[in-house]
Amino acid sequence: MPKIRKEHNDSFRARVALEAIRGEKTGAEIAREYAVHPLQVTRWKRILLERAAELFLKSAGRKDQERAELIDLLYREIGELKVQLDWLKKKVGSFD
Repeated sequence: MPKIRKEHNDSFRARVALEAIRGEKTGAEIAREYAVHPLQVTRWKRILLERAAELFLKSAGRKDQERAELIDLLYREIGELKVQLDWLKKKVGSFD
C-alpha cells in the first residue's frame, strides 16, 4: 500500500520551527511530538532563520515599489498602444 504524504500548513511549520529555535527540546523530541521527521524539523528551522529578515521589511516601502513598477508597466503599455494606433491610422488612411 503506498504511503500518503502529509501536507502541513504554514502556521504548523512556523510553530514547529519556532519551537526548534527556542532550543528547549531536541529536534527528535519535537519531531515525535508533532509526528514529523526530525530532518523536516531541521529544514523548517533553517528556512525560518534564513527568511526571518524578510518579516521586518517595511511593508510601505515594498508597496511603494510595487506601485511604481505597476505605473511604469502601464505607461510602457500605453506607449506601445499609441504606436500601434498611429500605425493603424496610417494604414487605414492609405486605403481611402
